[in-house]
Order: sequence, then structure tokens, then C-alpha cells
Amino acid sequence: MRTSPIQHTVVVGAGAVGSFFGAMLARAGHQVTLIGRPAHVQAIQSHGLQLDLAKSTSVESVRIPATTDLAALRQADLVLFCVKSTDTAAVAHSMAAHVAPQAIIMSLQNGVENAALIASALPNPVIPAVVYVATEISAPGCLKHHGRGELVIGTMHTPRLSNAPQALADIVALFASAQVPVQISQDVMVDLWSKLLINCVFNAISGLAQTSYGKLAAVEAIQTTQVALVREVIAVALADGTRLDEATAMHAVSTITKTMAGQKSSTAQDMARSKPSEIDHLNGFVVRRGQALGVPTPVNQALYALVKLVESSYASHA
Repeated sequence: MRTSPIQHTVVVGAGAVGSFFGAMLARAGHQVTLIGRPAHVQAIQSHGLQLDLAKSTSVESVRIPATTDLAALRQADLVLFCVKSTDTAAVAHSMAAHVAPQAIIMSLQNGVENAALIASALPNPVIPAVVYVATEISAPGCLKHHGRGELVIGTMHTPRLSNAPQALADIVALFASAQVPVQISQDVMVDLWSKLLINCVFNAISGLAQTSYGKLAAVEAIQTTQVALVREVIAVALADGTRLDEATAMHAVSTITKTMAGQKSSTAQDMARSKPSEIDHLNGFVVRRGQALGVPTPVNQALYALVKLVESSYASHA
């Protein structure tokens, strides 16, 4: 077996997504450090990360170093960048004083802009990753996994990697050893836009209604709305230079209502806790790009406005 050159992985923004992939690597014997919020970090330091996997009959305690200090980045060969899209630029700039220049940064985030934002703040190679996992932090130090857990990765137009195929292969091998499937995409922008489309179709509606994907599918008016959302995102993507197929997109929407029927969106989870969501980087991004490119997006605009209205009522964005 080929020895991986990736000796230490550091997760920045160890929330639901980052904690899941970090825990999967750690339980497979890899050296991992989580950087997260104080309450989550303190619970992990005291009791380990309590990992409740979807197909497991018991909760597993994963011992994994955790800290709130970005200085932990100095030992990283691979950085899993998992912060909310709203914090991408600020966190990337804060990392500059700590991250080693040879470290590879993987953006495990919603939206299509994040890898470019990270690359504009840091000289490191940045790899966009599309994340397919249903997971949530049920309490500090406790991770509930609802299903899936795979990644799609690719390189940016200027990857900053001396040997991009080998670097991608090393990442695939690392995660494969932790039972995390990783697919290499020949055009990761198609995959990023496809994931954005899914988020635009489900996240805001699930958040506003505080209901699951399966229940959305049972309402005919919601199905009609989702078709309109699909078509708007496809039109904006095409104007932006990325071609998506409507039949493929609708099949993906239908599949999610079945395979993740009981899941609520991350936007729904944020709204339930009166926390600001990533809506500016989901439906809001489609609206902005549509305006810039002359593509009308009325359904995305309506959902974006309604989520922003709800968020404006929060007493605090803490």
C-alpha cells in the first residue's frame, strides 16, 4: 500500500460537516485536529466526539484533538475548510499567519464562490469539494449522522499544484481508508452548480416551513415551485458558462426526496436556532448572478426575501 504524504489533517470550522469528515478520518487512525467553537471543542476535549452514525446501533466516542486556536494549522498537510460561506473571506485572511505554504486546502462548503475567495486570500493550492452528507450537531460534542457521506473534488483553473493528478489521488486514498468515497470530477464547476441547484430547491422552503424533504414532495404546489427553481438556476448557470441538464437535475431532486425524506436542510436547522443562514450564498447568489447576467430569477428572489425577513426578526445573531 502506498504511504500517504498527508500526515496531518486540520478541520477549520468543525461544525456538522467538518466534524463528520474529521471523525471518520480520526476513527480510521489518521492524525486529525478539529478547530471549532468553544462549547463544541470543550465537550470533545472532555468526552470525545460522540458519533451517532446512521447505520449504527450505538453511539461511538471518537477521541480527537480539538481547539479554538487557528495556530493548530501550522502542522497541517491538508486543511478541510468547512466554515459557513458568510465567513469564508474573514477566516481565510485569519489563517494566513498560520497555515504552511505547502498545505492543500479543501473547501467543503455550499455555494460556487468559496474556493476562489480562499485562493484570493491565501497562496495555497485550493481544491473545491462538493459535499453530500446529512448530519447535524445535536448538542456540543455530539454529531448525529442521518445519511450519505461522500465528496466530489476537482481542481480550479489554476490549481497551484505541481502534480494535480497525484494530489487528488492522495486525497482519494486518504478518505477511502476512512470509508469515505471521493470522486474526481473533470469539471468540478458542473458539480458545484449542481449542488447549488439542489440547495436552492430545498433549503429555503425547508427552512421557512420547518419541514423535511419528503413532506415537501407531497405538496403539488411545492413541486411546481421546485421545477421553477431548477429552471432559474440552470438559466443562470448557463449564462455564467456552466451547462446543466434539466432532466438530470429533476432526477436528483426526486432522488433526494426519497433517500433523505426525513432530513431538514441546514437552513432549516439555522432558522430553528435563530441563527443566520447561508441564504446569501444560495438563492441570494443566484439572484445576484442573475441580475449581473440579465437572467430573471423571481422564484429565487421570493424565497431569498422571505428567509431574510425571518432572519431580520432574530433578537441576536450570536
